[in-house]
Amino acid sequence: MSYRPYEPQQEMLLPASLQDWLPKGHLAYFISDTVDALDLRAFYARYEGGGARNQPFHPAMMVKALIYGYATGVFSSRKIERRLHEDLAFRMLGAGNFPKHRTIRDFRALHLKELSDLFVQVVKLAQEMGLVKLGTVAIDGTKIKANASRHKAMSYERMQQAEVELKAQIDALLERAKNADAAEANEPEVDIPAEIQRRQDRLKAITQARQRIEQRQRESDIERGRSEDDECKPRDDEGKPTGGRYKREFGVPEPKAQDNFTDPDSRIMKRAGGGFDASYNAQTAVDEQAKIIVAAKLGNNAADVGQLVPMVNAVKANTGKAPEQALADAGYRSEDNFKALADSSTELVVAMGREGKRCAEVDAQKNPHTAAMAAKLQTDAGKAAYRKRKWIAEPPNGWIKSVLGFRQFSLRGLHRVQAEFKLVCLALNLRRMSSLKAA
Repeated sequence: MSYRPYEPQQEMLLPASLQDWLPKGHLAYFISDTVDALDLRAFYARYEGGGARNQPFHPAMMVKALIYGYATGVFSSRKIERRLHEDLAFRMLGAGNFPKHRTIRDFRALHLKELSDLFVQVVKLAQEMGLVKLGTVAIDGTKIKANASRHKAMSYERMQQAEVELKAQIDALLERAKNADAAEANEPEVDIPAEIQRRQDRLKAITQARQRIEQRQRESDIERGRSEDDECKPRDDEGKPTGGRYKREFGVPEPKAQDNFTDPDSRIMKRAGGGFDASYNAQTAVDEQAKIIVAAKLGNNAADVGQLVPMVNAVKANTGKAPEQALADAGYRSEDNFKALADSSTELVVAMGREGKRCAEVDAQKNPHTAAMAAKLQTDAGKAAYRKRKWIAEPPNGWIKSVLGFRQFSLRGLHRVQAEFKLVCLALNLRRMSSLKAA
């Protein structure tokens, strides 16, 4: 049998060109060319005046490697470091540079704001390419797991119990320390100062978590119209009791309310398919033309209702133009939302309830804007507009989780995950733009 030549040990006479090995139209080329076209002055500004001895890796190379990593489902700094050695596309972007994972991690942490700001530049580039028309945008939310261990969370009820237990243990150790000489003969040897410090640190962490839960509950009660002197009685705008009683005192959380020690900014949210996780609520506004994400926000409130107005405003801020029409599901339904956007040039089409289920009658006198929306959804034009929502809004969220594989944040803390989510959306947009350009 005659085979094609196969000589693994054969060395090349001339140095190989990575560009010759990477096929034309590859995503890495598109990301490289796009980053070169973006304004990276904010990255360069951090290194001005560093001197000849201070020679960090080139910011453009670091940005390209990070974006390409997120666009191909490589989010870990350790994995990016390995790919820069082993993966042809990464090596082409690195151009002979091999930063360590700590360098990649620190660059991402140091430039989180700058990386998230690139999202708007990419959206404007998509506009210039004709991929964003702003005729119709659809707004949707999805829950993404926080980088928080479920085993490092505690309920409010358990926190109260643990505080009592730890205080008793600390008191017992302090008493034992006083009588250490007499007890040494009969008790096992224990490093009492270290044990006291360990319990005090644990007590401090639990106390801070309890205070965070109580503060969140106070803020929630105030939003509901409660006050510290309401005597657990619901009251009207004039302060008169309306009947009934609240189950809990003002600012007292439910016993099952939880806080996470690894990422305190995360919140327990219900996940699709059942169960609960420490998560964040990610919001996207997607343009109908090419499924480009034109606005992205993220918060730790599981409800979507408070995000409609900010998302519509974010689309205009990012693109310089308000969309002609905005679609959203029933989670965004609110009289206040409809009233706030009543004079906007953007036509709202928001569902009144779950699809296939009949919704309750709306009182037109108390909620005129909600009644008008309900009437709009009964028209043929309203029904036709809302039918487009699902196939516009939901694919990008599916691509983020299933194509990119981004199901959990790498970073912790609200402002950090907000920036990381924009980086994910930026990477997805570039991947989408590259495929559409090739087509």
